[in-house]
Amino acid sequence: MSSHPQDEVQHHSLNDPESFWAEQASHLHWHKKPSSTLSITSKSLKSGIDHDHWEWFPDGEISTCYNCVDRHVEAGHGDHTAIIWDSPVTKTKQKFSYKQLQKEVETFAGVLREEGVKKGDVVLIYMPMIPAALIGTLAVSRLGAIHAVVFGGFAPASLAQRIDASKPVAILTASCGIDGAKPPTSYKPFITEAISLSSHKPEKTIIWQRDQLRWDNLDKPNGERNWQRLVKSAGSRGVKADCVPVKSSDGIYIIYTSGTTGLPKGVLREAGGHAVGLHLSISYLFGIHGPGDVMFCASDIGWVVGHSYILYAPLLTGASTVLFEGKPVGTPDSGTFWRIIEEYKVNTLFTAPTALRAIRRDDPENKMFKTVGERRGLKTLKALFLAGERSEPSIITMYQELLKKYGAPGHVIDNWWSSESGSPISGVALVPHAGKDRKTTIRDHEPLGIKPGSAGKAMPGFDVRIVDDSGKEVEKGKMGNIVLGMPLAPTGFRTLWQDEERFYKGYLKRFEGKWIDTGDAGMIDEDGYIHVMSRSDDIINVAAHRFSTGSIEQAISSHPTIAECCVVGVPDALKGHLPFAFVTLSTADHPTSAIPSDQLFAEVQKLVRTQIGAIASLGGMIQGKGMIPKTRSGKTLRRVLRELVENAVHGDFDKEVQVPATVEDAAVVEVAREKIAEYFREKGGELHKATEARAKL
Repeated sequence: MSSHPQDEVQHHSLNDPESFWAEQASHLHWHKKPSSTLSITSKSLKSGIDHDHWEWFPDGEISTCYNCVDRHVEAGHGDHTAIIWDSPVTKTKQKFSYKQLQKEVETFAGVLREEGVKKGDVVLIYMPMIPAALIGTLAVSRLGAIHAVVFGGFAPASLAQRIDASKPVAILTASCGIDGAKPPTSYKPFITEAISLSSHKPEKTIIWQRDQLRWDNLDKPNGERNWQRLVKSAGSRGVKADCVPVKSSDGIYIIYTSGTTGLPKGVLREAGGHAVGLHLSISYLFGIHGPGDVMFCASDIGWVVGHSYILYAPLLTGASTVLFEGKPVGTPDSGTFWRIIEEYKVNTLFTAPTALRAIRRDDPENKMFKTVGERRGLKTLKALFLAGERSEPSIITMYQELLKKYGAPGHVIDNWWSSESGSPISGVALVPHAGKDRKTTIRDHEPLGIKPGSAGKAMPGFDVRIVDDSGKEVEKGKMGNIVLGMPLAPTGFRTLWQDEERFYKGYLKRFEGKWIDTGDAGMIDEDGYIHVMSRSDDIINVAAHRFSTGSIEQAISSHPTIAECCVVGVPDALKGHLPFAFVTLSTADHPTSAIPSDQLFAEVQKLVRTQIGAIASLGGMIQGKGMIPKTRSGKTLRRVLRELVENAVHGDFDKEVQVPATVEDAAVVEVAREKIAEYFREKGGELHKATEARAKL
């Protein structure tokens, strides 16, 4: 039996990375071509530790902005659409051609240069989902500077941490952000308080004034500037900046990811590998090849998914990208995604499972999907990609069936990655031949089969292994720690911003420098598909049996009336911990009681027992709407629910819990607290006892 092209591409990328990535690099413009593809080195830390290291495309020089913008204009594609801005929250739609984008970016880069930004400087970006955010980011890149995008709406204390960590010379921001159907939120207090809290003071704050809520009384002596006025002045004087190439190993951006110590980790992305790896992935994995193709990544530029697949990857290949300022539900309804796909003839949609759960909750019968589908409005959609957290099989299967029924191929592809990897570590390639020949005309080869519950197979350059706690590989089908061999694929990080020691301690030390620890737990099955079951710290230990929260959630969510669920461990006097479920029903009129009916609990318990085993039986279950807290990127905050449940077992219903700055809606935590208190007072107080009492302080 001949092997599948995706398997052949993977084998080539791991066994001869030099020739594989040299071919990929040849499709981009280099101001100075690299003399070699990969250099394997070692690094010596101040602490005396040596560890293996690597560098991609050493001594090459590249401009990412040139490859994203100017290259396409010079190739005669200037009139093709680059950005499609769709903002239901402001009732605005706008398109930018590549020629218009070039004019905007070169002018604003000229502005930034006049305001003191130069090659190697850091510029912090705190912006809503508006075209200026993409223009500003590209302008920073055009000057050879490094951007650090922070999600617009982050609390001042968290923003201050990132200002102190990255020491930006300037901040790019807007007068306000708009979160769904809520009124506009002024960014002024966030920015001014963050600067007052931080010891580092950026010299300039450049503000895009929005009509919905303005930033009044600019403090010019302290560096506040009106973005639009600066651009108007520069335009009238003919000010513009050319692309400044940087070394392949120079940073293009810093992205902050939450650390276990509470201090954010600055993942540094390098220019050369980033451009090469994304240019391959957008074609190979996502099936977007160039002018005429439309990518809709429903994320935010504050997250790595947004960096990679709203901004850089679609523009690197010359396609159109949808910049969406809204929510999957409530702006105005749960049909927004389907409207956008129809209106702009979207080929690939990339979102988080949490968005689809919200749509299913508001439209349990998929009426809005079917309305668009029945008029052939979804026929351009080649695939639906999901990432950000594990996708339960029930949601994948449901959308596979819906897409197949309404004329789209029905590919629903879960892919798995992180801020550290920069692009998907695993997935199912839509156009596997693009990994052999980027200009391939073979675009209809059947992708690998989808296995609901798995995140596909490894992507080029990522050497994924499963090891036990001592670092030894385990056999296929056995749960363990998911680790990566070195070198990582070119998009992967090689260090943390100005913190080599933390890079080693956080990712290499656990397995003594042999593997990079992803912090995820899972398995690789007999066919080579990767199953990411949970974060390593989301394992529940029931009487010395280890269960991943993901596998139990998968069983629960296969119940037809459950729209969303989350599982944490509840303390148990006998078994240490038991799985405890939080569920939201897909019924339009959700029951108000926190305690589910005996029938529902029995049905769910049966699913868990059948699919996992009796040892994984639920210790309890709470039902409610709007009580499962998430980060803004869609990750479920299990730790917060786990702390609330543990406190409740000890009767500490009002005890404070640590809620990260990335929480989407802190009010959800209080809803959960109330539901937990109701459950424990009415039912759970006698059911759940800890192995030992907690000291009252």
